[in-house]
Amino acid sequence: MTELNEARLNELVGKVLGDLGGAVSVPLVRIGDGLGLYQALKEHGPLSAEALADRTDCAVRYVREWLAAQTASGYVHHEDGQFSLTAEQAYVFAEPDSPVHLIGAFDTAAAMAENQKKVQVAFKSGKGVAWGEQAGCMFCAVARMFRPGYVNALVQAWLPALNGVVAKLNAGATVADVGCGHGVSTLLMAQAFPKSRFTGYDFHPASIAAATAHAMAHGLTNVRFEVARAQDFDGSGAFDLVTCFDCLHDMGDPEGAARHIRKALKEDGTFMVVEPMAGDTLEDNINPVGRLYYSASTMICVPTSLDQETGLALGAQAGERRLSEVIRSGGFTHIRRAAETPLNMVLEAT
Repeated sequence: MTELNEARLNELVGKVLGDLGGAVSVPLVRIGDGLGLYQALKEHGPLSAEALADRTDCAVRYVREWLAAQTASGYVHHEDGQFSLTAEQAYVFAEPDSPVHLIGAFDTAAAMAENQKKVQVAFKSGKGVAWGEQAGCMFCAVARMFRPGYVNALVQAWLPALNGVVAKLNAGATVADVGCGHGVSTLLMAQAFPKSRFTGYDFHPASIAAATAHAMAHGLTNVRFEVARAQDFDGSGAFDLVTCFDCLHDMGDPEGAARHIRKALKEDGTFMVVEPMAGDTLEDNINPVGRLYYSASTMICVPTSLDQETGLALGAQAGERRLSEVIRSGGFTHIRRAAETPLNMVLEAT
């Protein structure tokens, strides 16, 4: 056995303890969100534990312990027996439209933990785990996790970064949002460009039902949703724009999807691919974002892809080079990175 380096050991143990603190915070953060504790602190703080319990109709002994844990985590501010959220804490935990609202990521982490048994079996069999059969409402959590990025960047930055696309959308374009999930991206575009027509496609019926309900709740008439696969959704040469938001790497046959999307586009149409930010090598991705996405990829993305036909299993950290190879296989000749955020890259293909 190699001799222990005590300094390195202590450094590792400290890191793991920090990670464990984050892991055991997952249910507490979700409780704080679900019971409105963060929102009450944001709107009415500073509050004592008793006052917060009273405002949220919760038992004070639980609230007091929750507040202590949140304070120790740095998620809640404490001073002279009163608790509140700083502006930064509120931005992360209590403002749903903030670009760094991270409650959805905690929901996803909880679903990943619940999904462990199924994925662990798949490690041995090499088979996949179907998107609709993963533990909990995985698709609900993922939709909530990606929503802040879409709300703050899709219409404001990503679409304008594409050549000539916004002008078409303002004039009235035909758009397919492939792999739309709960339709967050589709609805944002439909609200922003009322003269255009949008169709969201997803292979998961429950997600399409949720997306349809959301469209009805918003009173949108220029959008519809259909159950269909990326490789064979309806439409040949019909679309000015086809989008894939954080889903190309989840597909079993992304090359087949790229081929079909090329045929579905008009001659001057654009394929917009939004994918998790990643470098092209493992070494490029040894950072906090890569750590998050590799973990999610192991528990969600790879099992989902392996359950489908072909099962290419690109993974959430495929990188621009590999993604471009897949897109080019569909017949696209020009690919460029049009925009990026710390969590996403936006590729334009024509």
